[in-house]
This record gives sequence, C-alpha cells and structure tokens, in this order.
Amino acid sequence: MLIRRLSLFCLLLAGLALNTFSLPFAIANNFPDDRDDILKKMDGRADYYGEMSRRIWEFAEVGYKENNSSNLLKAELKAAGFQIQENVAEIPTAFVATFGTGKPVIGILGEYDALPGLSQIAFIAEKRARVAGGPGHGCGHNLFGVASAFAAITLKEYMVEKKLSGTIKFYGTPAEEGGSAKVFMARAGAFNDLDVALAWHPGDANSASLKSTLANVTAKFRFYGAASHAAAAPDRGRSSLDAVMLMAHAVDMLREHVPQTTRLHYIITKGGEAPNVVPDFAEIYMYARHPSMPVLDGIWSRIVKCAEAGALATETRMEMELVGSVYNELPNEPLAKAIDKNLRRVGGVKYSAEETAFAEKLRKTFSLEGALSLGSQEQVQEMEGGVSSGSTDVSDVSWIVPTSEFRTATYVPGTPGHSWQAVSCTGGPIGRKGLTVAAKTLTLTAIDLLHDPKLIEAAKADFNKRRAGFEYRSRIPATQKPALNYRDK
Repeated sequence: MLIRRLSLFCLLLAGLALNTFSLPFAIANNFPDDRDDILKKMDGRADYYGEMSRRIWEFAEVGYKENNSSNLLKAELKAAGFQIQENVAEIPTAFVATFGTGKPVIGILGEYDALPGLSQIAFIAEKRARVAGGPGHGCGHNLFGVASAFAAITLKEYMVEKKLSGTIKFYGTPAEEGGSAKVFMARAGAFNDLDVALAWHPGDANSASLKSTLANVTAKFRFYGAASHAAAAPDRGRSSLDAVMLMAHAVDMLREHVPQTTRLHYIITKGGEAPNVVPDFAEIYMYARHPSMPVLDGIWSRIVKCAEAGALATETRMEMELVGSVYNELPNEPLAKAIDKNLRRVGGVKYSAEETAFAEKLRKTFSLEGALSLGSQEQVQEMEGGVSSGSTDVSDVSWIVPTSEFRTATYVPGTPGHSWQAVSCTGGPIGRKGLTVAAKTLTLTAIDLLHDPKLIEAAKADFNKRRAGFEYRSRIPATQKPALNYRDK
C-alpha cells in the first residue's frame, strides 16, 4: 500500500512538473494558431473595410475639412464599443477612440485628409479627373485611417475574447498634409499616457523602417501694397506681387547657400486681380525642410529675411502666418523589428490578371528611373536607416512616445506619391489590398505588445537612448491655434 501511495505521489509530482514546465510552451504553440485565426477573420472583413476606404476616397476632403471622413470613422469605432472624445485640441475633425483599461496603452494613428487638385477616376491608367479641379487622395490617407480602425477594432475583439487588460486608443488625426494637427493634439496632451504608438503609410513597397524624416516649417507670407492704374499712374502703386517675386528670387538664390539636404518649395497663391491693376495684395505659401530641426531654424530665419527684403524693396508691408511645423521622425528599433517580423508573416500583395494589366499600363505613364530598386508589391523589403525625403507630423508623436511607422504597397511599384497615378491606385483594388496588409500587420504587432511587456520595455529604452538630452519643443507658438482654413483659396 505504501509503495502504491508513493507511486501515485510521484505521478502527481510528475504531472505538476509537466504542467508547470509545459504551460509556457503550450501558450507559445497556441499563439500562432490564434494569429492564423485572426488573419482569416480579417480576410473575411477586408471587403467591408475596403468599401469604407472607397467612401473616404470619394469624400476627398482636404485638411481640417474632413467632416464626412472623420464622422464615418467615429461611427464605426463607436458601434464597435469605443468611447469617442471629439474636438481634440479644438480641431472639429480630430478625435480619440478608446477601448479598455489599464496597461499597456497602445496608440494606433489614423489619417484621412486629401490633397488639393488631384481628383482622378480610380483604376484607370490615364489622367482623368473625377471632379475637375477637385481634391484627391494622392497620399492614400483614405486607406490609412480605415486600416488603422480595422486593426483597432480587431484588436478590441481579441482582447475581449482573451479577457486581456490594456487600453487601445485610435487617434483620428486630420490635416497631416501641411496642417500639423498631431502637433496641436500633442500640445493638448493627447499622447501623454501612451506606452507606444503604431502608424503606417501607403506606399509603393512593403517595409518596416528605421528611417528618420525631414523636419519642416510652413508659412504663408502676405504682402500688402497700394493699387493703382498700371499704365496711367504706375508711380502711385506699390506692387505686392513684386514683393512676392523678389522674395521668391531671393529664396531661389538662397538654395546655393544652404546644406544640400535642404528642400525649399513654394507656390504663389495670390498674384493680383488684373494685369492693368498694380496688385495691392499677394501671397506666397512656403515650405522649408531639413533632417535637423535646429539646422532648419537657421535656414528659416534666412527665409524670413528674404521676405522682409522683398517688402523693403517694394515699400509694401509683410505679414507671416505660420501654418505648421513638424520634427524629423525618431526611429525605434525594437518596434521596427516587431513590425518587420509581422509584415513578413502577413506577406505582400498579389495582383489579379486585371490588376497586373492596369499596373503595366500605369507604369508607362511615369519615369521608371530608380523605381526598379524598390522591389515588387509581393516582396517585403529589408529595413533601412537614413533619412526619407518626406515630412510627417507622426514625427512629433515619436519624440513624445516610442513610435514606429511602416509602409505597404498600396500603389503600383514606382508610382510617385502626390500624383494622379497614386489617386488611381488608392481608389481601386490595389490600394485596398495594401490596406488589408497594413491592418493585419498593425494587429499582430499590437498583440505582441499586449503579451510581451519586455518588448515595450525595450522600445522605451531605445526611445530614451535616442532622445537623451533633448527637449521636445514645437516651433509652433504655444498661443497659436490650428490654421483650420489653411486650404482655403
């Protein structure tokens, strides 16, 4: 009897030991199965969210005017059980949708503004405006906001099913194209309680990123002169257009005397009313970019001097409205590696025969110089460091909380952003396929963060190391409100 009892006791201990040591192994082996189920579920919902992106593509609302787009996203998130905070930072189209309680707090960023003058019919390989002179989604933000919402809702359902603690915050962020909405939202403290932030962006390839971006400053310079008959009394006039042209010429001469990584570009938004009237008002809209904000500060001060010189030479008065300013992006290696792993699991985009025919025709409409090095829509590119040529207000978030951004192939490879070709892609099936890749990658990465506190710790350590000794300070004055009408003509 004693031997039998000892045998049973040993079997019990062995069973406890087996359970103790096999439990983590069991979780690890079940976790991939959970992921497969999640991806299959998302495939089943891809058409639904693709159609939502199509609706926002059709709205094509420019910065700070995205009422229909933001309302559509808010309604979807509210119906899914998220609590909605509206009018964030006194921006009518900015919102935060929150689900859950406790740690970790994971932010997922979404954008939805269009670009002026890029209206285009979807999925055709020729330039043809849908609405003459109208806006279009040449940067794919109709896909951006919807994919992020798709991920947030899927993640919420996963948390409920698994009874996980944590908080998911979807950020509806308008006016990325020059309006710097995230900067104002940051100033209002919207991102302060996050542990990490995740973002993605439409592109012509699939890749996680360790790249930084270009900091920028944008402003409208307005010149006020005196109107007069351009032939009968030109001496009485003081031309505001002359002031704009002198400023522009001075800026063009300045290009030779700034670091070569600088980018300067402008448009003349107002040049007068008639050739025979000396213009008493003119306006130039100026962008300046550089990889370093402190260096850009010095460049910008010289641009302001160019404007002052134009006013001085023409005896006009100059006013400057600072529209926006964003930092260069702060990469985060642990988050980027997690994204890269999940993006590779999800895979790239496969074209149908119809999509392949469209892509081949579209590629003939732009230069392919350098495009072949970008890879294909099916591949996932290797992560790269360095500096990209664009700017984004996601960058300001990255100086407040660990942040990582990736891209998926929503355009035909080689397609330049901010083009009619990009709009044709973002409104069609190619764009929607890239949307699904992005949503899946965001979801899987957020699940990693929910299950692995060490990943968050590593992201924070990398963030603190890169940011050491630096104090984030926006170049937008603390008293300045968002330029809600900056797209008005």
